[in-house]
Amino acid sequence: MRTFSSLTLFLTIAPFWGISAVEEPTRSALLASAAKHEEAGEYKNALADYDAAIKLGPVSAELYRRRGITRFFAGDAKGSVEDFDRHLGIEPDYAPYDWMRGISLYYMGEFEKARAQFESHQKVNSHDVENAAWHFLCVARIEGVEKARASLIPIKGDARVPMKEVQSLFAGTASESDVLAAAEAGPEAARRNQLCYAHLYLALYEEALGKKEKSLDHIRRAAGEYGMTHYMGQVARVHRLLRDKK
Repeated sequence: MRTFSSLTLFLTIAPFWGISAVEEPTRSALLASAAKHEEAGEYKNALADYDAAIKLGPVSAELYRRRGITRFFAGDAKGSVEDFDRHLGIEPDYAPYDWMRGISLYYMGEFEKARAQFESHQKVNSHDVENAAWHFLCVARIEGVEKARASLIPIKGDARVPMKEVQSLFAGTASESDVLAAAEAGPEAARRNQLCYAHLYLALYEEALGKKEKSLDHIRRAAGEYGMTHYMGQVARVHRLLRDKK
């Protein structure tokens, strides 16, 4: 799934929040502060800033979406879905693009709703192995791994490493070693990110198979030594946070 940093996102979409040079500086300052707190991993402080900005009203759809993302980063999947739904209440045409909502629904245990979200997303993004993987995970929770494998969405054209091997893993035609070998290849500068993705999807796959210890080992690597700050890196961190609580 495509990634961004919090501060970059703020600078990019600030105009869509209705911020301008003539608007009172309070909201602008709060949103800039929230972005900086997120960049530092201080999600509770970022949420306090977003809450204060929302109280100023009127609230744009994007501001609800931004707070929903931050709620997820803070480990609050339910709260994130509530804000994603507020965003969609204002901008319903965005619904099929909202794969982040699907991931939050998955961590809420709302597997049917999450599956529907990923099926909707497939219609607007047909070349993303990650969408197929999350759909698989939902079906596995509802109907079992064999049904999930049989209904795995076929994907072509995702050139990101190691997505080809991740697709084959979920299809049952590749192994853990195949995924890791692909992730460890290529330019050194890309290796950390590739290994973050590899260990994240290995963790999710092993969890679907009921192999808790193997899953935990992979997710600790994805969120630890290979941790990244982009959205899927944050998914790895939140997954570890939620599973370590159990």
